[in-house]
Amino acid sequence: MTAVRLRVRTEPIDEADPLLRRADPRTPLVWLRRGEGMIGLGETLRIESTGPGRIDDAGAAWAELAELADVDDRVGLPGTGLIAFGAFAFADDSASTSVLVVPELVLGKRDGRSWLTRIELVPGGRGSGADAGAAPEPAGAPGGIHSPDTYTDTDAPGIPEPAPRRRAPRIAFEPAALPPAAYEAAVAEAVRRIDAGELEKVVLARTQQGELHEEDGLRAVLGSLADDYPDTWVFAVDGLIGASPETLVRVDHGTVSARVLAGTAPRGGDEEADRVSAAELAASAKSRSEHALAVASAVKRLEPHTARLDASPEPFTLQLPNLWHLATDLKGTLGDGSDALDLVRAVHPTAAVAGTPRKKAVAAIAELEGFDRGRYAGPVGWIDGGGDGEWAIALRSAQVGDDGRVTAFAGCGIVHDSVPADELAETVLKFRPIVDAFGG
Repeated sequence: MTAVRLRVRTEPIDEADPLLRRADPRTPLVWLRRGEGMIGLGETLRIESTGPGRIDDAGAAWAELAELADVDDRVGLPGTGLIAFGAFAFADDSASTSVLVVPELVLGKRDGRSWLTRIELVPGGRGSGADAGAAPEPAGAPGGIHSPDTYTDTDAPGIPEPAPRRRAPRIAFEPAALPPAAYEAAVAEAVRRIDAGELEKVVLARTQQGELHEEDGLRAVLGSLADDYPDTWVFAVDGLIGASPETLVRVDHGTVSARVLAGTAPRGGDEEADRVSAAELAASAKSRSEHALAVASAVKRLEPHTARLDASPEPFTLQLPNLWHLATDLKGTLGDGSDALDLVRAVHPTAAVAGTPRKKAVAAIAELEGFDRGRYAGPVGWIDGGGDGEWAIALRSAQVGDDGRVTAFAGCGIVHDSVPADELAETVLKFRPIVDAFGG
């Protein structure tokens, strides 16, 4: 069995138009913040994995793919050369497949420079005879690497013309898993368990669903998210779309950074009320306690991989259009040669999206939520051929199914003094980015 071989060419280009205007409107691959980042077009191959070893399996297959790739990178910025866009399921037993998608074309912008990357299968590089078309599968991964049976240069898409802005498709979302009364009951039970000493914190989510009747409307939805939430990571990978404010981990030439968010308050109705809301959040014992658990969890998971790791001395209030968050930035130097996916595996799931202690919180989530989160609250981002990359937590997000069903997710951190009605109201605020982006 012969391994898959790729040829990768990155060259600088002049690109004045916003990248999103060239994204695929039906199956977008997007990673952008403030207009910088990448979009992918077409699909050269994908790596699929499931189960407890999904991140390790994908990482092993990616490392082999990268090792054999023929790369000519004439730009040398984060996101150039060989890259894959990825999204991983939240839970070990999720029915959702985790994916790394290698596009045929990548258009990117960073630091005032633009580039085009072409990624193609090397003709004849996948074996011959009985093994033709075969590819190695990472241990435990039922899907492994998937690529076309045949591929020629003429299959690669050209650079599309910039599309005009259009109205996002309208979707009427309705409560689905854990409707309001059931969610409040789940929160009350979680508080009971916390007060009984079974755990310190658990994050509980609920869902809303709607039907998408326009196949080519996702580019407009992403445009709305990018306009309304410019400081977030706007992403689209294999039908998972969203605008996440939380950086799970970023690796760049030996440095690692992350942003931890926990503790939330609504924006005020005017300037004075907004200042009061931010000040109350910063002073809230409940929010600061919840935030401290999340920071401690991230530090505990990252520290073994770093020679040095520094954190913001105090949490700061992060302003989003509809919310305030308490935030802490972490930055350090890698000390053990880990790549981005190694660190993703180490830190996921964080206390910000699972709880504390981790194992007990994950078990409580499965019991009290009673639904499969899929890729919600899982890692989403990209990795390059050298192991660098940027990964966020898939928050403020929705999964678009092949049947057109759109499932939106929102969750809250539950601690001992959480009030069920207040947590329900917070989920409404957290649904807003997706609901508004779909014309709600």
